[in-house]
Amino acid sequence: MAGKPKLHYFNGRGRMETIRWMLSAVGVEFEEQFIESKADLEKLKKDGFLLFQQVPMVEIDGMKLVQSRAILNYIAEKYNLSGKDIKQRALIDMYSEGAWDLGEMVMQLPWKYIDPNEREKEIIMILGKANGRYFPVFEKVLKDHGQDFLVGNQLSRADIQLLETTLAIEELKTDVLSKFPLLKAFKTRMSNIPNIKKFLQPGSPRKPPVDEKMVAEAIKVFY
Repeated sequence: MAGKPKLHYFNGRGRMETIRWMLSAVGVEFEEQFIESKADLEKLKKDGFLLFQQVPMVEIDGMKLVQSRAILNYIAEKYNLSGKDIKQRALIDMYSEGAWDLGEMVMQLPWKYIDPNEREKEIIMILGKANGRYFPVFEKVLKDHGQDFLVGNQLSRADIQLLETTLAIEELKTDVLSKFPLLKAFKTRMSNIPNIKKFLQPGSPRKPPVDEKMVAEAIKVFY
């Protein structure tokens, strides 16, 4: 019997967080080996575990997978989060990429903008894109589809990634969904799925927003 997946990354969100979300959403327990020093990172490289010399890296089913999207694709296929046919998969991939693009802006925020004034300008830009480009699309998808989930009528990676991104945007502005009632209802539904609800509770593997201390610690390891 295969052991639990093992996640190799620093003790923070970053590009591993969506992987944590997806595994948790399907009820898969995992272990985390945090990279806490340059020596930890160099050992992984020296041992040949990092194909492109970077993390995240996930040990799963006898493989050592790198590259975030490759890892997410594997988990989605393994745990039936990719739809029932090629057309559903195309829609799921499209919606997932949209959520990823928006979430990437939030993920990069603490790393790019040290100056509070510049960071505030970036937050305003992110919220503008969320309200003007991304959330209207998902609101329309939910309206046109008329189901609880984005594609078909079952949970997919697109639902998980949209929920993760939506909650991250709400950390920037709590009432950001006020003009998107269907998306707000979607957030509530998804958050009450038992495995996801568990992941959202204190003490779960979900990581808090990245703060300046986390950035400083990660820089010492990766730069």
